[in-house]
Amino acid sequence: MAAFTLLPSRLLACPSRSLPRLLHHHHANLILRCKMSSSSSSSSLAQSITLTSQPNEPVLVSAAPGISSSDFRDAIDSSLFKNWLRNLESESGILADGTMTLKQLLIQGVDMFGKRIGFLKFKADIFDNETGQKVPGIVFARGPAVAVLILLESDGESYAVLTEQVRVPTGKIVLELPAGMLDDDKGDFVGTAVREVEEEIGIKLKKEDMVDLTAFLDPSTGHKIFPSPGGCDEEMSVFLYRGQVEQETIRHLQGKETGLREHGEFIKVRLIPYRELWRKTADAKVLVSIGLYEMAQREGLLPRH
Repeated sequence: MAAFTLLPSRLLACPSRSLPRLLHHHHANLILRCKMSSSSSSSSLAQSITLTSQPNEPVLVSAAPGISSSDFRDAIDSSLFKNWLRNLESESGILADGTMTLKQLLIQGVDMFGKRIGFLKFKADIFDNETGQKVPGIVFARGPAVAVLILLESDGESYAVLTEQVRVPTGKIVLELPAGMLDDDKGDFVGTAVREVEEEIGIKLKKEDMVDLTAFLDPSTGHKIFPSPGGCDEEMSVFLYRGQVEQETIRHLQGKETGLREHGEFIKVRLIPYRELWRKTADAKVLVSIGLYEMAQREGLLPRH
């Protein structure tokens, strides 16, 4: 039987959360040839890069007005940007079969998390070689993330543990799975999932009790899901945790206020009976996790618990 440790609320506000750190990758196939303008004006900032998939078609990378030279350089050097370029040339990448060409890139926005880039927005001009038509290419890059479906059984009822958070982009308070951006340079998805649960819910899980639901997907998917591939590069791993608890634990968690206040996290824990979960929230992570969990159960892929 899986077990977890319930943490006192006072501990949650104390630790200083490390700034989100995005995956670092080696890009041996990417050749950067710099032609950086010496002008401080963002409108004249430009750099040429050459990709292995189109060695005779250099790509012009430029900065939109308002982008500083330092932000521009940081954007070009960021793992977010390099990972996106690497995906373009991967086996299932847009440029892999030579039917499309990347002409130019415009860096439009850079949001820093301390000394690191957290969010990056840019426009990519990619053209179909046969028709000459441009493919829609506005990118909001934020990198890999994790989410956790926590199911706690008590007195014959299974409860899903959710968080209720202010989500400014939606203009709403959203009921959702505990989730967060990858917070480890080595790509520690399981460790990140455990850490997010501890910070957002206030319970400490064991890594060995976590089941990666996305690992059951076909290898062609990269064992990740894309929540919003039409505009965002975010790729997510979804984990499952199952445990048995007393009713006192259920009562203690319901409505509990958690989160790291110094990072603007104002979170309330909500427990929903699993049988009602699919209709209680519009969070896509919840609905995807239900689908993965139910299909994995049906196929007999889940470990005994």
